[in-house]
Amino acid sequence: MLADIVEFLMCPVCRADVRLDGRALRCANGHAFDVARQGYVSLLVGSRSPGTADSAEMVAARAAFLDAGHYAPLAAAVAEAVRANVGAEREPITETNDGSPLRAYRGAVMEAGRGLGQAEGPESGRDSAEGRRAEGRSAPVIVDAGAGTGHYLAAALNAVNDGIGMAFDVSKHAVRRAARVHPRAGAFVADVWRPLPIRDGVADVVIDVFAPRNGPEFGRILRPGGVAVVVTPAAEHLSPLVGELGLLSVDEEKERRVARGMEGFALAGRRTVAFDMELDAGEIAQVVGMGPSAWHTDPAELDARIAAFLSHSGEKVVTRAAFQLSIFEPAPRSRPAP
Repeated sequence: MLADIVEFLMCPVCRADVRLDGRALRCANGHAFDVARQGYVSLLVGSRSPGTADSAEMVAARAAFLDAGHYAPLAAAVAEAVRANVGAEREPITETNDGSPLRAYRGAVMEAGRGLGQAEGPESGRDSAEGRRAEGRSAPVIVDAGAGTGHYLAAALNAVNDGIGMAFDVSKHAVRRAARVHPRAGAFVADVWRPLPIRDGVADVVIDVFAPRNGPEFGRILRPGGVAVVVTPAAEHLSPLVGELGLLSVDEEKERRVARGMEGFALAGRRTVAFDMELDAGEIAQVVGMGPSAWHTDPAELDARIAAFLSHSGEKVVTRAAFQLSIFEPAPRSRPAP
């Protein structure tokens, strides 16, 4: 809920602390931001247009695809990485509001890199977080940058039994869903390319799944010892759909661009998460419609391409899902020579 994360937020105008006052967030300097009836708040300010925001159609496609469990192995890997880096115990995943079951896919592979830790299994409820606060201990804070529907944040919160989740995205359509994805998550609209309305040094982990990366801001909001969990598509992601349907492919400079985006960080570990999915026509349309190819593909033309492809390959197509899951730590700052 939004009330759980107010103490970690600050005014996007003057950077002062904010408080929840009825149906608005307010700072001491008189800036106010209305809370939407869906439970989120927009902290996007200024006249400059934000980065490209997912449309309602893209968000609906993503919600349907993820809620069906197609990327369940990836969600489990993200949850494992978060749990390993906040040091929390966990039990089997049960608590989530996004409706997504865990589905077993053939060929699921998680190749461990260095420093990623091993999973044991997630979760529990709000009582743990409140009990920790009552004892004067701070609950782990997990920030999901470019959170979309909050699907991966929900999995992470189930892995950290007293964690608090902060989801933000530039798309209000996505944030509406993220605001109710988990009982211990709050959501707000913000642009990752701008200074984030989050206080310094409050986050234990920043999650970034397929979203833009703002290394300096991630470093600012992380506590000492905090890490960023970054997920990007691998070269073979969505094969053979990319070639058959003319979709955008992962460019060869992807890793270099990720490194540039994580300015001020050092790579601490990396693993590949890869598995096969069997997708029908509707599911293929969803996975295309929720990603960057949606901006470059006419829906009617896409349906025709899918129909033509399935006419010679059967009702379902075995599709490869492949990702790089990387752990970044803030790089030590060099000290001036004496």
